Amino acid sequence: MTFSEKQLLLYAITDSSYTAVPLFEQVERALLGGATIIQLREKKLGEDGIVSVARELLPLCHKYGAPLIINDDPFIALRSGADGVHVGLSDMPVKEIREKFGKELIVGATAKTVEQAILAEEQGADYVGVGAVFPSPTKKDAIRITAEQLREITASVKIPAVAIGGITAQNAITLKGCGIKGIAVVSAIFGADDIEKSARALKEIAREIVK
Repeated sequence: MTFSEKQLLLYAITDSSYTAVPLFEQVERALLGGATIIQLREKKLGEDGIVSVARELLPLCHKYGAPLIINDDPFIALRSGADGVHVGLSDMPVKEIREKFGKELIVGATAKTVEQAILAEEQGADYVGVGAVFPSPTKKDAIRITAEQLREITASVKIPAVAIGGITAQNAITLKGCGIKGIAVVSAIFGADDIEKSARALKEIAREIVK
């Protein structure tokens, strides 16, 4: 799938621990609500389980024009046929992914500093995820990034950046003017009583933020 920065507008990251509703149905509700990209992040599934779920989700994501991204592992992304991978600071470096797989995958990278963002861009990342911009319920020990730091990071690179970490419909608008191209959300979508409604509300806010 051809990658566009517009697909980063509402970046939904799965976490099936919030509800007994099947993951496929959760993702479909998020897409119906307007999620523009899906990251499959299921820590309790083994490699084969993630591959199986990704293969099931891929046609659904493509039906809505949303890329499917695998968390952490480019080999799983290749096995499953997913569109890309997002790597953290302790995962395989972007440079190595590009050397092994070329341009076959969309590659996102976590960046918490200007230096990390610049390195990710130099090594061939398509986008950076920056955070945590607010206290995160899914990563309680995440290093916080201030609004000023977020602006510095987005201004330091030409590739698009998405903000992540504790983003909700109540606080997201405070990120306006920080130069981001989207918001990455876990609990505010997948932990909501109405996933579709929550995604729709967040997408409207995201449109305001990236203007």
